[in-house]
Formats: sequence, C-alpha cells, structure tokens
Amino acid sequence: MREITASGQTVEEAKENALRQLGLTEEQVNVDVIDEGKKGLLGVFGSKRAYVKVQEKIDLLKQGQQFLQGVAHEMGVEVEVKSTERNGELVYELIGEKIGLLIGKRGQTLNALQYLTHLAVNKANTGEYMTVVVDAENYRERRKETLYQLAEKLASKAIRTKRDVKIEPMPSFERKIIHTALHDHSDVSTLSEGKDPNRYIVIKPNN
Repeated sequence: MREITASGQTVEEAKENALRQLGLTEEQVNVDVIDEGKKGLLGVFGSKRAYVKVQEKIDLLKQGQQFLQGVAHEMGVEVEVKSTERNGELVYELIGEKIGLLIGKRGQTLNALQYLTHLAVNKANTGEYMTVVVDAENYRERRKETLYQLAEKLASKAIRTKRDVKIEPMPSFERKIIHTALHDHSDVSTLSEGKDPNRYIVIKPNN
C-alpha cells in the first residue's frame, strides 16, 4: 500500500500532484486533507500551501483471495479461489482437489479459514468493517439445511420432554441460523449462553 504527502497552492492542486506521482486515479485512493492552506495578499504575500496525504486503496477482495491461496498451499492443497463482493460481503469459493481437507470435520477447518481471512482483510482495511464468507462445494448451504433440521428436531425434543435442550458450541454465524430457524416457533424460545469459543444455544420449552 503506497501513500504520499503532497502540497500545492490549493487542496485540488496538492491532490493532483499526489495522484500524478503515484500514477493513480482519484477512485483508487483515499485523500486526507492535512492543511487547506491560505491565500495571501494578492495571492502571494502571506500565502500558505495546502497539504494532503493520499493513500492507495487496498483491493480487499484480492487480498483475501491471495491469503487463502497461500494458506491452502501451506496445507499442501492447491486451490482456485473465486471471489466476489455481494451485499457488503466478501465471498470466496474454494475449488480444487482435496477440498475435504479444507472443509474438515463439521466444517471446522473451513470456519477457521474464514475467521483467519476475516482477520487478514479487516486488519488491512482502513474503511468500513467487511464480512467474509469462505465456502467450498456449497458446504455453507448444505450446513444451513442441516442446522435447520437439527433445530426442528431438538425443538420437538424440548417440547416432548418439557426440558431445556443444549446444543453443542458453534460459531456465531451458525448460532444465528438456529435462532432464525426457531424465531417464530410458538412453543420454544432460544438463547445463547457461555463465552466464545464455547458459546452454545439453549432451546427452552415455553410452557
């Protein structure tokens, strides 16, 4: 990531000087005005130059893609990483052989890759917080269906036994799926207990 401080008679001139030195367009940078400067008498006497700091924007989508390819390579798995930005999320799809190694038992490895990519992207991000989704072989959608079925099954158990039912610890985005699945259920309610990474859901019968 490149950045430069430049000056000019005006803020606009200072910005143009910085863009020219970096060889970038205004859309490719973030501009921070350090000093707006001051016009002097007759435009000369007592004038003060304007200063700006211009920083090249990071391609967060590409950075996450390169990070995932590097980690997979270190794990002995060569993958193609398809990336797209969708509804404010950076979405990565892993394609290749030995994908099962990157998914892991119950998606634990895939979840770890998603968490690490999330950290890598947001550490470099100087703008708004970005959500990262890492998927492989449509695992996320299949896991969502599994969790919906699990939620219904355990809700029925809670109603039948009239006792609270605890679900094994899972990451926050999976707990959200359980909460959503049972949100409108008239006979049970859900809540999360414990602290990450051992935070879990409790399904409680309403009666």
